[in-house]
Amino acid sequence: MAVRDETRMLLESMTRLFEDRSTKTVIDRAEGGDFAADLWSVVAETGVPLAALPESAGGADAVWSDLYAVLRLAGRFSVPLPLAETMLAGWVASSAGLEVRDGPMTVGPVRGADRLSVVRDGNGWRLSGRAARLPYAAQVARTVLIADGPDGEMAVVLDGIGGADLTPGKNIAGEARDTLAFGGVRLSADAVGALGKGVSRGGLYRRGALARATMMSGALERAMDLAVGYAQERVQFGRPISKFQAVQQNLAVLAGQTAAAVAAANLGIEALGGSDAERETFLIAVAKTRVGEAATLACEIAHQVHGAIGFTQEYALQLSTRRLWSWREEFGSDPEWAARVGAYACGYGADRLWEMLTTVA
Repeated sequence: MAVRDETRMLLESMTRLFEDRSTKTVIDRAEGGDFAADLWSVVAETGVPLAALPESAGGADAVWSDLYAVLRLAGRFSVPLPLAETMLAGWVASSAGLEVRDGPMTVGPVRGADRLSVVRDGNGWRLSGRAARLPYAAQVARTVLIADGPDGEMAVVLDGIGGADLTPGKNIAGEARDTLAFGGVRLSADAVGALGKGVSRGGLYRRGALARATMMSGALERAMDLAVGYAQERVQFGRPISKFQAVQQNLAVLAGQTAAAVAAANLGIEALGGSDAERETFLIAVAKTRVGEAATLACEIAHQVHGAIGFTQEYALQLSTRRLWSWREEFGSDPEWAARVGAYACGYGADRLWEMLTTVA
């Protein structure tokens, strides 16, 4: 599929930005607990975090496929920012007619089992429930949540964490994953609104899973580049290890897994926002499952090629592989999404399997 000139220019610009600014020093500091505020300011100046919003809400009516392409780059360069979360938070809040301001945001719930609820309290609302493992919750300017309301699902926008009890946490990549507990926290009337058409908790979960799959595909590309480069430079027995057949075979498998992951993520992106919600769910499930499988094999191969150096903190490979291991479990694990793939296929029936494979994709 041809890439639009606008998309190409956007990706070239964001590649330069991430390459120059998302350095290992910045990432290491972020993993130590320092929010990458300078990096966020530069990214925010591009308008990308809120680009999907309508112009009336301060956005640019950008297409989601372009934004997911930027998220692939963010994964490739291990960008330590809630970029995907801010995009999704703006999508949820603006659909409900709630104010969206500049600044990093997080969004939730990000786990299928978590539930929040709001009830009327005079002119305002009361928020109750628990949202676990929210990315960067302690560090963002706003938190956007989806809660069950008296007449359906509602969007809730909070300044910071909005008076919640916070339990800090991290994933194995060192990224903040905080848990918020709300025990009837009082909210103003303008902090809650009914979700717009096409926006739901399930939709957020799917888009979040696709964001992680897309970011993982970028991290896989980075891990492959590092493995190939190292194999060409590392000399054993008088020649680069890339000349050994066993290493070549492993690198070929790594390249195949990376290509499959990128293709699966692209398939999910193409299905996003279509009229067939079941097809969208199926293809996003395929993407999350296939990318997760690729991550398992690719991380093993990349570290085998590098030997012990790949695990050291000084070397860049672990920045990608630790994120792959972490993101694989977020917005639904591989088994959860694989079960959705199986359920969809079973719904077609055994005699229509070929039809499903050739028409849905």
